[in-house]
Amino acid sequence: MAFKGWKAEAVDFFEGLEADNSKAYWQAHKADYESLVLKPMQDLLADLAGEFGEGNIFRPYRDVRFSADKSPYKTNIAAMIGEVGYVSFSASGIGVGSGYYMMSNDQLDRYRRAVVDTRSGGRLDDVIAALRKAGNTVTAHETLKTAPRGYPKDHDRIELLRLKGLVAWREWAPAAWMGTAKAEDRIVAFLRDSAPLRDWLDTHVGPAEAS
Repeated sequence: MAFKGWKAEAVDFFEGLEADNSKAYWQAHKADYESLVLKPMQDLLADLAGEFGEGNIFRPYRDVRFSADKSPYKTNIAAMIGEVGYVSFSASGIGVGSGYYMMSNDQLDRYRRAVVDTRSGGRLDDVIAALRKAGNTVTAHETLKTAPRGYPKDHDRIELLRLKGLVAWREWAPAAWMGTAKAEDRIVAFLRDSAPLRDWLDTHVGPAEAS
């Protein structure tokens, strides 16, 4: 069945889970999770598979073995969209991302060399400018406080050099359109807008080397 969005009741489910992150709440509302939250995500991924690849939904259970927070359930549903993107839905709305979230040491070396190169670095500037003009954020999971070793602190692209990953990101707060097929339209538009960033990363950085 085609994706028809996440209804307001899906937001209500996650608001309730945030307030009562317990097995009792989960069991009492599991049917709501499956019909209001999980099923729409499955439908969305099925719709996107033809263009972007098969999706994979993350488990709703948190790994609490090494965490001080022992809350058993994630307060969002998230999935990978093929190998090109990430999507999340929660009480805060929809978030989508694309890029290289966390780079290995060998990837960082190639990334930094490409950033300082006149041609490839200039192309990256253009890609990022277009993404930002379209309303997206370009960010990373971690940023160095200063320039990486071997690179000047006053380099023209020092902000990019300090990043330890590179992703395009977009968030939307809960709104009525999220309960319609328009939600898919916006996610697809983001994935298409971010394709030049993925292409740049695939060309100049590529996968991590096998250890």
